[in-house]
Amino acid sequence: MPVQLLDTTLMVDLILALLVAEALLLYALKRYRHHGPGLLSVLPTLVSGALLLIALRSVLVGAWPGWTGLALALAGIAHVLDLSSRNSRWR
Repeated sequence: MPVQLLDTTLMVDLILALLVAEALLLYALKRYRHHGPGLLSVLPTLVSGALLLIALRSVLVGAWPGWTGLALALAGIAHVLDLSSRNSRWR
């Protein structure tokens, strides 16, 4: 069982690393090539996804449930900010 837990948390860590790499790529594309959406326009989406992954990881390692709740609450706030920014762009 501990090997499966290690593999699962490792997968979550790898996905978080890919999320950071995606953010850096978006930043670099916008800054140096002036192409793509730019980091600020997708930051709430990336943050909410990262916080959901952090909440998942905290459950997998058996962390205090308050940390999981905090990560989920912050993910919800980031999601609301994402939706509100998209709504203002559609108008």
